[in-house]
Amino acid sequence: MTATAYSLVWDLDVFFKDGSGSAEFEQHLQETRKHIDTFSNSIHNWKPSNSAADAAEISKIIELFQQTARKVRQAGAFVSCLQAQNTEDKKAKDLRGATTELSAGFQNALTVFDQKLASLDQSAWEQIINDQELNELSFVLSERRENASEKLSQEEETVINALAVDGYHGWGQMYDVIVGNIKIPYTENGEKKQLSVGQAANKFSSPDRKLRKEVFDNWEKLWGSQSDYLSKTLNHLAGFRLNVYKLRGWDDYLKEPLDLNRMKKETLETMWDVISRNKAPLVNYLERKAKLLGLEKLSWYDLDAPLSESETKLTYQEGAEFILEQFAHFGEEMTSYSTKAFEEKWIEAEDRPGKAPGGFHTYFPEDSQSRIFMTYSGTPSNVSTLAHELGHGFHTYAMRDLHLLNRNYAMNVAETASTFAEMIVSDAAVKNAGSEDEKLALLEDKVQRSVALLMNIHARFLFETRFYEERKQGNVSSDRLNEIMAAAQKEAYGDALDEYHPSFWASKLHFFITGVPFYNFPYTFGYLFSLGIYAQALKEGKGYEEKYIALLKDTASMTVEDLAMKHLNADLTRPEFWESAVQLCMDDVEEFLELTKDK
Repeated sequence: MTATAYSLVWDLDVFFKDGSGSAEFEQHLQETRKHIDTFSNSIHNWKPSNSAADAAEISKIIELFQQTARKVRQAGAFVSCLQAQNTEDKKAKDLRGATTELSAGFQNALTVFDQKLASLDQSAWEQIINDQELNELSFVLSERRENASEKLSQEEETVINALAVDGYHGWGQMYDVIVGNIKIPYTENGEKKQLSVGQAANKFSSPDRKLRKEVFDNWEKLWGSQSDYLSKTLNHLAGFRLNVYKLRGWDDYLKEPLDLNRMKKETLETMWDVISRNKAPLVNYLERKAKLLGLEKLSWYDLDAPLSESETKLTYQEGAEFILEQFAHFGEEMTSYSTKAFEEKWIEAEDRPGKAPGGFHTYFPEDSQSRIFMTYSGTPSNVSTLAHELGHGFHTYAMRDLHLLNRNYAMNVAETASTFAEMIVSDAAVKNAGSEDEKLALLEDKVQRSVALLMNIHARFLFETRFYEERKQGNVSSDRLNEIMAAAQKEAYGDALDEYHPSFWASKLHFFITGVPFYNFPYTFGYLFSLGIYAQALKEGKGYEEKYIALLKDTASMTVEDLAMKHLNADLTRPEFWESAVQLCMDDVEEFLELTKDK
């Protein structure tokens, strides 16, 4: 029986018809404003009394929170999809401003709520969170209360949120404007063509080194031409954060990202220390790859180059069917969710001009549907990305029956679920390879992922920490940002490359995201943490899905240290867990080196 032919283009009309010109969406925005006003009024009308009456008031407010949050998140998800599918959609850019304003109003109300929680005395608080209706939310409500106690007054935090709309978030949106105007020229069959940033990124996995170099040189040149705008943007984003931290009395710029990721600094430092001490095999891999490609050393644009002139290609249909087949070996729930995503057009994968770079998953809570964005050109890496984003979607799906407040998982554990799904598919691809060359190509795709997570992400983290240190003293020029970036890459890659990517800081969206500061180390955490879970899944077989879902359900209601101890019996502040996870990466490297020793 032939499988359903899966669409490469997603369906957004099921939410709001007519895209950025949707009258339905305008109506939704108006309704959302009303919900925010009602929610805000209920909070302002609550007068904490340190009595049993507070529990009833909090319960009412939380019910309004759920209704309002669904509307705000629905709006944000829709606009994100509009902007990604067409970077030249000017109306979508205007709508982004409207949704940012709504989010800020919602956040202002939450700030007041959190401050009122913090005003309750401890004995009253302990009675409140033991209330039958509120007990399931005890972790997240206590977390909000504690975080509020470390911030400024309600009035001051509200002012910061209001100013952030046209300041902090306004600067963050500059990247979207700039990237939408960038077109990368290249030559194909003697003809001059132009690529969107997303399409150009896919060319770095071409077997044609001349093409890779041409695209990279033009890539560097064009990002360099925008570097003054982008450095100004980055300086303002960091300056805003540092000033807010200073006002709050926070002397560590990692405090906010660590708090957001429910993670101890000790855990982060242990993870990076273990990685730094175990990079030698990855350096050996880079040196071996250079030799296999006939080079003295790899350049940045060679990192994703295939080892064979003949590229392994899978059509979108083949890629989708392979993913579903491998998920089926793991469990019915993940397979069922992913089948639905393909069949109901939840995925935008078409390779066309005008799309944003990268990939993401977003959720429409009012419809209980996901949407996945990427640009699919048929490479093994594309198949991995597709599995990765489906993993994000399954994480959200696994938590669908929980209270909305218990579904707000942090970025580091979000990356756990996505990487877990990716590993199921990439491991199977290596095992099912039809030839030694194919096996080598697929194994290398796995190793490249370790290079990305343990070297590239490390370079981003080193860059950002050093940039923040210098930003404390004043603005950092674009030339200096290039220097910091190149030095960070050289250190993170063990000086294994011939040419680096100094303007990487300008081209990477992640440095310009305002929702989550330090949008880097959570990827590496999630990758290694998922390896620990994956090792457990391999031991227990198909029956592990139930335990896996139980772990995912806990990801938004405890610290990562407690999560690891409960479900993996692992202490994340100690090196042992990280060493065993890194070793799993190195096993792939050793197999690659063994397979290529005579080549």
